[in-house]
Amino acid sequence: MNGPERFEAYDGGEEDGREEQGSRRDGDGARDDGGDAPEPGRPPRIPMPRVSVEDGGLPLPTPPPAPPVFEHAVLKALLGAWALAACSAEEATAVEEHLGECGDCADEARRLRQAVGLLHRSESLDLDPGLRTRVLQTCLERRPPRIPVPEWAAAYDAETARLDALLQDFGDAEWHAPVRLRWFRSDEPTSRRTTVAGVIAHLLSVDGLVAVALGLDDPLGDAPPRHPTPAARTEAFWRASHFPPSRFLRAPWREQSHNLVRTVSFTDGGGRLPVSYGDFELPLHDAMLDRAFECWVHAEDIADAVDYPYDPPSPRHLHRMIDLAARMLPTALAHRRRAGLASPAHHRHLVAAGEPGRSLRLEIEGSGGGEWLIPLDSPAAKGSAEHEVAHVALDGVEFCRLAAGHVPPQEAAAGQVGDKEAIRDVLFAAASLSRM
Repeated sequence: MNGPERFEAYDGGEEDGREEQGSRRDGDGARDDGGDAPEPGRPPRIPMPRVSVEDGGLPLPTPPPAPPVFEHAVLKALLGAWALAACSAEEATAVEEHLGECGDCADEARRLRQAVGLLHRSESLDLDPGLRTRVLQTCLERRPPRIPVPEWAAAYDAETARLDALLQDFGDAEWHAPVRLRWFRSDEPTSRRTTVAGVIAHLLSVDGLVAVALGLDDPLGDAPPRHPTPAARTEAFWRASHFPPSRFLRAPWREQSHNLVRTVSFTDGGGRLPVSYGDFELPLHDAMLDRAFECWVHAEDIADAVDYPYDPPSPRHLHRMIDLAARMLPTALAHRRRAGLASPAHHRHLVAAGEPGRSLRLEIEGSGGGEWLIPLDSPAAKGSAEHEVAHVALDGVEFCRLAAGHVPPQEAAAGQVGDKEAIRDVLFAAASLSRM
């Protein structure tokens, strides 16, 4: 039988009979189904699924459950939970579908969402600036270091680490973002334009003053300027660079800061070692605080340039920085008098070194604050509450920005009581502490 005739015969109803005719058994008793080897030109037979009578046919898919139907009153009652994201998935879906149909509920949902936004203050993704200090303190309490970092160097260690964390993810655009360094000179605001990388070059070169005092390598090499002031060293470093400062300065700056912290940890009470700034000297423990202060101030400059938030130092470090500036104010007042920039001392009140004299009470509010009595007529005099002639109150961060030259003395938000001339002299003396 050829192919077409077999297809025509296949439409018959006696399937069992054809199966017997088409099936044979060979000599061994094995069944030989003729359908296993179709004749040439015949398409293979597609077997149909065999369904038992007991099964009742093929199983049908289970239909999905119908979504719950909520009345208007129930949906309106769910608006508060929906605004707080406290609904189940089914409830949230029902509410959102209802809001597309009911204008009154949509207005109410919008008001509730705005109220939730006021209740939940958006939190910064930045880490708490005190987290590093707390983690280290906990670790050190469990296993104290063999050679701990001196307390007077801890602020520098923390501030350089915070600035390094800010720089970590900067791309080329951020490294070349413009930054303006600001300070006061002769009661006039002064500024210098540079870049983020230029600021790191400035920190590297001025931190080199401490490195030289400790016997470490000078980042300026073998040709430092004759007059090694911070400004002169920075200008020399910028001029010696063959290319504009870039991201490659981060590694030498960070390595130098690590070397400084490591070296001062071995000084064993050598915090009195003098560090020359060209025009003046500071003992090592004050120089490390000065470098911590400048690192924080310029980190804020960098953060402002790239539009990124940056928090002040921890309260205990901020207090030490404020204390350094307060202790430097009497000397700054004396320099300004010699330059004719401050009112002359009241000679009738001049006293011997260490004796009480006319004083101004400097009250610093906020974290890291405190009170200091500033002698007005001589750096060697002793501040005295009995001879207090004026009282100035300032926020701690505001005072630091005044000392950094970022806030004009006339605009400092200060509470003032007493001798106006003495208050003016102290505020301008604080601004004169700033430098590039």
